[in-house]
Amino acid sequence: MRWPGGRRTKTAEVTREAVLDALKAVRGPDGTGDLVGLGLVSDIVVSDGKVIFSITVPAERARELEPMRQAAERAVRAVPGVVQAMVALTAERRGGSAASAPPRGSPMAGPGPAAPPAAGGAPQKPGVPGVGAIVAVASGKGGVGKSTTAVNLALALQAIGLKVGMLDADIYGPSLPRLLHLSGKPEPLHGRVLKPLDGYGMKVMSMGFLVDEDTPMIWRGPMVVSALTQMLREVAWGELDVIVVDMPPGTGDAQLTMAQQVPLAGAVIVSTPQDLALIDARKGLNMFRRVDVPVLGIVENMSYFVCPHCGGRSDIFGHGGAEAEAARIGAPFLGAVPLHMEIRERSDSGMPVVIADPDGPHATIYKEIARRVWDGVEAHRAGGAQRAPSIVIEE
Repeated sequence: MRWPGGRRTKTAEVTREAVLDALKAVRGPDGTGDLVGLGLVSDIVVSDGKVIFSITVPAERARELEPMRQAAERAVRAVPGVVQAMVALTAERRGGSAASAPPRGSPMAGPGPAAPPAAGGAPQKPGVPGVGAIVAVASGKGGVGKSTTAVNLALALQAIGLKVGMLDADIYGPSLPRLLHLSGKPEPLHGRVLKPLDGYGMKVMSMGFLVDEDTPMIWRGPMVVSALTQMLREVAWGELDVIVVDMPPGTGDAQLTMAQQVPLAGAVIVSTPQDLALIDARKGLNMFRRVDVPVLGIVENMSYFVCPHCGGRSDIFGHGGAEAEAARIGAPFLGAVPLHMEIRERSDSGMPVVIADPDGPHATIYKEIARRVWDGVEAHRAGGAQRAPSIVIEE
């Protein structure tokens, strides 16, 4: 995938058929046939003049087929109405095979040289220049308030004096544009590097800035991996103490990509107290542990409800389940966040409660969680760098 510079907006409506017609003029990998006729084009998304798609190629040929990718990009950008074309070479790899690495500077590789092997043969995961730590906020399932927790945690880390950025890694359901009341497109700075948007003093990047809110991202795993890698490594983050990553729910490609390619300082697991949520949270926690990512702790979200009229407390989803799970597995319990109208309303309005009421009781809870998270980051940092796990993702 590539993030080319902006062009003059055209008036013609772009259709999927027009994109496919343009790609029929691009020859296939061996100079015979065309990309469409060979069935190599997939994952086409058309939104507001922007076209995103992938070309499936053998992993070992990614280097030599970069000119073909460029030809496909040029062909689509010439279609009337196209403002941007973002193209990825999606590699097919046989399980257990050692495919050639993509060239430095290609759309399949992050900038900079490969990291040298660490002692014992495992390569060190390359970091993001200028960024001190990267923390993933994850959950085993959706609907537990992970994104709301992530954005308030990031703002709380900023409130305690850190320079913070946020990456929305939920390609299929990005939430940060709405949670931070952000709109507009990232500006290209130089080459493929984009300028992140500013959200209450934080640098923010999300797929939601690049496609319309109602546009479905019908992508296979490798396309998600390519987009996620670029949003992390081809954005001008500058000097930051920490990037908070709002992960998609579950234990899929995005989590594996972050664990394999990024030196995560740790992961925060968000769950509600009920047993069903805890079962899935346990899977997410075990996934991070298996790939040697420190678990900084568990947050119990929607922990209890206090009636604003009578002051009575109700444990709608149960109470204390996440804290008990943390004690059972030996992970830190970071805190309990109540189910409260103010948190929900502030999130929906695009002004999270840590910003809207920085001295209020809910902001205080998030700041305490932030301090515990940062204490965990510094403790693990003092214990030594993490090594990259050996992971093979098979199609």
